[in-house]
Formats: sequence, C-alpha cells, structure tokens
Amino acid sequence: MDDIVLKLSVIGAAGIAAQWFAWRLRLPAIVLLLAAGFVAGPATGFLDPAADFGTVYRPMVSIAVAIILFEGGLTLNFREIRETSTAVRRIIMYAGPMIWGLAALAAHYIGGLSWPTAIVLGAILVVTGPTVIMPLLRQAQLEARPASLLRWEAIINDPIGALFAVVAFEVILVYIGLHEAENLIVLLLVGFGVAIGTGIVAAKFIAWSFIRGHVPEFLKAPVLLASVVAVYAATNMLLEESGLLTVTVMGVVLANSRIASLTDMRRFKETVTTLLVSGVFIILTASLSMEEIRSLDWSAALFVAALLLVIRPVAILLATIRSGATIQERVLSAWIAPRGVVAVAVSGLFGTLLADVGVEDAGRMVAFTFAVVVTTIVLHGFTLGPLASFLSLKRDSKPGILIVGGSRWSTALAVKLKEAEVPVMLADPNWNHLAEARLANIPVYFGEVLSESAHHSIDPKRFSNLIAAGDNDAYNALVCTDFGPELGRSHVFQIGRADDKARQALNFTLGGRSLTKEPVGFLALREKLLKGWTFQLTRLTDEFTWEAYQATRPEGALILLWIKPSGAIVFASTATSSPVEKDRILSFAMPKDDARQEAASKTARKAEEIPAASQAATDEGKKRP
Repeated sequence: MDDIVLKLSVIGAAGIAAQWFAWRLRLPAIVLLLAAGFVAGPATGFLDPAADFGTVYRPMVSIAVAIILFEGGLTLNFREIRETSTAVRRIIMYAGPMIWGLAALAAHYIGGLSWPTAIVLGAILVVTGPTVIMPLLRQAQLEARPASLLRWEAIINDPIGALFAVVAFEVILVYIGLHEAENLIVLLLVGFGVAIGTGIVAAKFIAWSFIRGHVPEFLKAPVLLASVVAVYAATNMLLEESGLLTVTVMGVVLANSRIASLTDMRRFKETVTTLLVSGVFIILTASLSMEEIRSLDWSAALFVAALLLVIRPVAILLATIRSGATIQERVLSAWIAPRGVVAVAVSGLFGTLLADVGVEDAGRMVAFTFAVVVTTIVLHGFTLGPLASFLSLKRDSKPGILIVGGSRWSTALAVKLKEAEVPVMLADPNWNHLAEARLANIPVYFGEVLSESAHHSIDPKRFSNLIAAGDNDAYNALVCTDFGPELGRSHVFQIGRADDKARQALNFTLGGRSLTKEPVGFLALREKLLKGWTFQLTRLTDEFTWEAYQATRPEGALILLWIKPSGAIVFASTATSSPVEKDRILSFAMPKDDARQEAASKTARKAEEIPAASQAATDEGKKRP
C-alpha cells in the first residue's frame, strides 16, 4: 500500500512539475510529460502501471479519458464554428475515412503489420488528440479561425476514431467467425444511436435540474463529474468505447445551453483535466516496455513518415477544397495532427483484444501508436508556432491591454498606448462613449463586455492585461472578477480601488489590483484631465536614469506602467523592481510648463496671503485697549 501511495504521489508531482517547467520555459508540456513517463517507466523501471495498479489500471485510464473528452466538449460553442463549420465537417466526414483507409494500407505494406492489426491501427490514427492540441494552442497564439478548426477537429475526431476502431474490431470478429454480420449491423446502429441520444438527454436533464435549482451550487460540479462517469459506463455496456462519443456529445450540448454557473464548472473541469492529462500521459508512457520500443525498426519509421508527410496532408487538402478555409489554414491543418491519450489508450485496449483472438502481431500496434504519438508531439509541438508565423496565422504576440469604459480619460490612455505600439482595445456598451476612440482608429468593442457574445468576439488571449476604468467602482470590480480567472488575478486592474476598511470597501476576493499606487477615482482623473493633465511616455537611458526621471516629475504625477524592450508590460502599482535603461515609462501628469506656472501661481498666492495676514493681525492689535 505504501509503495502504491509513493508511486501515485510521484506521478502527481512529476506531472505538475512538467506542466510548470513547460510554462516557465515556453515548451510544449506534452513533450516534458512524455520524458517524465519514459524516465519513470522504461528507463528506470520505477513504474509498471499494469503490475502496480492491477485490474483497475485500464478502467482508471478509460474514465480519465472520458472526463478529458467531456471537458473538451464543454469548450465547443457553436458560435465559434460558424466560419469554419464546413471545413470541420468535411475533415470529419471525408478526411477521417480517407486517413483510416490509407493508414491501414501503409501499415500493412510499409509497416509489415497483418491486415487485422493494420485495419484497427488505421482507425485509431484518425484521432488528433485534444489533450495535445489544447496545450499547444495555449502556447502558439493562433488566430481564432485556425485555432477553432484544430480544436473542433481534435475533440470531435477522438471519439469518432475510437468508434472506427470498434467497427474495425467487430468486422474482424465477423471475418474470423466469432460474430454474425447481422448482429454486428444492429449492434453498431443501436450503439451509435444510443450513444448520441444518451449524451443529448443527459445534458438536457442536467441543464434543466441546474436551471430549476434542484441542485445547490456547491454540488453542481461534483454532480456533473459523477454524471459523466455514470453515463460513460452505462453506454459502454452496450458498445465498447461508445461512451466516449456520449460524453463528448454531452459536453457540447451543455456548452451551448444557458446555465449561469457553467463558467465556474468549466474552470473546475479544466483543473481536473490538467491533473488527469498529466497523470495519464505519464502512466501510459511508463507502461511501454523496452521490448516494444526495440520492436520498432525502419519499417515503423517509414510508416510514420508516410502518415505525416503523405497520408494526412493529402486527405486534409482534398477534403477541404472549397470549404471556405484559406490555403494557409488548410496547410496548417494538413500538418498539425498530434496524437495523444485516446490513441494510446485505445491501442492498448484493442491490442489486448486482438491478441486474445489470436492475432500474433497485435502487440506491435501499441509500439506503432507510441511511435506516432511521440513523433507528432515533438514535431508538431515545436513547429506549430514557427509554421503559424510563416503562414501569417499567428495573432500579435505582444502583450496587449483591454480597457473597459469609454471615457475621455480612457480614450486618451488608449491613444498613448497605441503610440507605444501596445495592442489595445476599448470596450463600452454606449456607442457615444466610443466616438473619440473610433476617430482615433482605436479598436473598439460596442456592447456589454460581460456578455457571452463579448467572450466570443473578444479573444482574451490577445490581451494579457485589463484595465476597468468606468465611472462605477462596483462594475469595475465585477469586470475584474469575471476576467481574473482568464487573464490571471495579477493582470486585472481598476481605477479607484482602495483597500481600506470602510463600510463601502469590497471584499479582497473581488475586483482587481489598483491601477495606481495611491487609488485615484474616476471623478478625480476626469478633473485632472480637464485641468490639462496628459499621458506622457518617456524612455530611460544610461544618462537619464530612473532617479533622474523621478526628480523631473511634476508634483502629484501618476506613474501607471512601463514597457520593456521585449514588449512586456509592468504596472507600477504591483511592480517589485524599478524601471531600467531602455524601459518606456507611461505617466499621467501636468505638462512641465503648466506645472511650473501652477507652482509659481501657488507661490504667488501664498506670498500675497502672508502680508494680508500680517496686516489683519496689526489692525486687530490696534483695536485692542
């Protein structure tokens, strides 16, 4: 028992460590997870999942895959697919079967596998793995259309590929005389129908029970998780692996329902999925034996090359002709097709089943699948970003700022940020508030920034920071609270945020960071703007240092942020270090000449007040007896 606990803790720690190092080093997380699994398994022998976990090993992996696919389905909103629906539909309906057939031919004639193993392997390799695509898309910063195309294909194709493998296996059983053809047709039709129908009915029932208040808020995420596992298991009893299609359909239907708490549940599922992806990848990689690795020869290498360089590109480019996708998007989709957890898990399952019915080379299918998985993860993981840049499908990688609230002050801030070549957008539900920004060619969003439409129209990943600058502190706090989980709590700011103990102060868990070190409200900023205060951008040099800059600032100047040469943005209110040479500092202050005149006027007024006060005192003294 202690040994199992130790191994589980190592799997968890290694998985999260790989995710953290991938984030820190800007590497594909899946590559590090594969490396961790290889070290823990074939290299050292520390992990042997089949022996360590016994009979629960495969059910545990299957349930994890089901949850991962369900969470992927929750990210698929029909609004995102409007422009790419034709391309996605053709890839699934036409390219998938073509890849199946061509991959089976290549596996037999190039890889040297028997027909039963080659046919099942070809079906498995239709999948493209959301567990790999999702982390890659987070790092690659693709434009919305190609990202949507890759994401929808990956999530929909995973259960489809698994069901193709089921069909192939059942056909083989009919061919060798273990099943009747009539029973096979009925089983497949009923299985597909029940899988899709169960997913829709389960999702509708959950949405109804959540909306009507039959499930309390604190139980919604656990109920959803338990329902996914139950529905997956129930559908699998009818047709092997049909549960994957059920949970994917269930996720898509829920994603397009009007459940107020769906966002919170989706964040919970993302956390669970990150843990599951990390653990499952390490476990499945560790389950690979050195004998299976040594079984890979030049024929396996040639098969992988044919799959990546010929089969996938030909199928995708033919299927997407006149689909509305650009040639750049088609080329990207033709190359990017990493396989992941589902391919490995399904190949392990059917490799065992084929071996049980007497197929001698069934064990090689797992090795071939792992060869494809490792090759695609490494190649596609490291080439997605450069290829997207080459094809001009990558959005602006510079950190940007989304400003909510279309006042004159925020418009002036947006203009100055645009001058500094910082991507910026101004959002406001009042069209008139955006008039000056439109005249200044500032990108704007007209509408409620908290609406579902805004979350699909405004890509949060384009903007690494948010400034809530409206005239209502409570609304500013609400905006920051809503965008905080997406952008990070340390990247959402609001004006006028005071962390005091006044009765009107918001709870520290709500809202964002104060934009300025000393909180300044909307009215005060507007008054300063009316007095002539302006935004000023100043670059530090080896001679004009941070200390010299501070000495030249007018009284009361507000330093908002500074921009690094790399484009990184550092906000002054949360900075842990001072600006250095070549940094550009953005401040809001009275222009120097006006500041001098105002200071001189204050001095003159004080000088006039002193003699007047002295004369008043003298007159008062004369009146006294």
